[in-house]
Amino acid sequence: MRVLGIDPGTTVTGWGVVERHGAGFHHVAHGCIRTSPESPMPERLGKIFDGVRAVIRDHQPEVATIEEIFVSANVQSALKLGHARGTAIVAANAEGLPVFEYTALQVKQAVVGFGRAEKQQVQAMVRMLLAMESAPPQDAADALAGALCHLQHSSGVTAHLATGGGRRR
Repeated sequence: MRVLGIDPGTTVTGWGVVERHGAGFHHVAHGCIRTSPESPMPERLGKIFDGVRAVIRDHQPEVATIEEIFVSANVQSALKLGHARGTAIVAANAEGLPVFEYTALQVKQAVVGFGRAEKQQVQAMVRMLLAMESAPPQDAADALAGALCHLQHSSGVTAHLATGGGRRR
């Protein structure tokens, strides 16, 4: 199974594609879709939409994953993140992919074994699990971690998942 993980953001949207090979995982590709903070929001969302669709066409994943929104004290940030997240979901749906959602706690638990892991720990574990020569950028690492979480969940390897698995959108 080939999975696209997406870590949405209005300035940087990370993505990563991972495959399951038997009991192991294989890194296919990763990257970041970057937009200018000075650009109008509709333009930035259009670039995210086009970028996610291009990644899907280039790497042919079977499903996509995206992290659920964690609403903190900054409502404006949550709203902007929601725009980027919704755009990525619509782009994946436009390409015919089912999208599964996981909480940050589930992703960290699946990859690091600890739901409150720091971003650097996630980055290091993604590098190790995928036998990468160097650590991917943080946004791409988070996306790869989401893909790994889904692969663990879908293969029945749920011992590391914090709760009952992903929700399909």
